[in-house]
Amino acid sequence: MKDCLFCKIIAKEIPAEIVYEDASSIAVMDIHPRSPGHAFVVPKKHVATMLDVSDPDMGALFSAVRNAAKLIKKALAPDGFTIGINHGRAGGQEVDHLHVHIMPRWADDGGGAVQSAVNAMPQESVAAIAAKIRAVKE
Repeated sequence: MKDCLFCKIIAKEIPAEIVYEDASSIAVMDIHPRSPGHAFVVPKKHVATMLDVSDPDMGALFSAVRNAAKLIKKALAPDGFTIGINHGRAGGQEVDHLHVHIMPRWADDGGGAVQSAVNAMPQESVAAIAAKIRAVKE
């Protein structure tokens, strides 16, 4: 897509600090890092969200995430990672091109787990919600 920021980075029309690249994905340093080494991985094929990706392409994307995380681990020796996807505007997605954040973590960094991103307790039981999900057919 010609107006997509990440497509422009992939096409090398916009400079970026690329730290990993393969045939289907690139990993780029986030320009607003939440931790040292914060990067994100994008598929080279433009897709808005993970629901728009084929199974083989999703597998390739997560292989790239793993490979980029290995490089970050070797270079910076973090204690762990928080790896996640902001899906849709309500989920915090700011660029409409699928991307997976890799945020290196240290034991004393003050951050929280992925579960700390949302605090909207359900009004229904877990069993009732699970039944709704199981009732859906693709």
